[in-house]
Amino acid sequence: LEQDRVAVVINPEALMRRYARNELGLRSSAARVAAPVRAERRTILIVDDSVTTRTLEKSILETNGFNVVLAVDGVDALNQLRSATVLVDLVVADVEMPRMDGFQLLAALKGDRQLARIPVIMMTSRAAQDDVQRGMELGADAYLVKQTFDQRELLTTIGQLL
Repeated sequence: LEQDRVAVVINPEALMRRYARNELGLRSSAARVAAPVRAERRTILIVDDSVTTRTLEKSILETNGFNVVLAVDGVDALNQLRSATVLVDLVVADVEMPRMDGFQLLAALKGDRQLARIPVIMMTSRAAQDDVQRGMELGADAYLVKQTFDQRELLTTIGQLL
């Protein structure tokens, strides 16, 4: 926003998906209240052409219990997602990448009936309001800026979407 202030963006569709998952989870586990439930490890796909960024994000996420899959650009990410060799729970994507940028990847994901359900976090250096608005209009569930990167913010955002 003006003067580089942060704005909270709520995605009603993501909230409804989360609510539905919680409701279904409560109903299906009601009979097993006494049994301890082991949390499943979630898989996150990191899409970034920078080796340094991919490595940093991978380290942070694996340290916090996530499985991590890497892609070097949008084409690589789509190929991996469509091959279904790994089931991905969430995508963290850069915007500026060769072959297929993050906005094109986001549009392709949200336009694919099989992949549209996967939450997408845009993690980019493009902080202009036009870029943020474009990402949100294309269906991003969150938009984080690399210049103000805070791993707690990333982990909190992931926790809210999963």
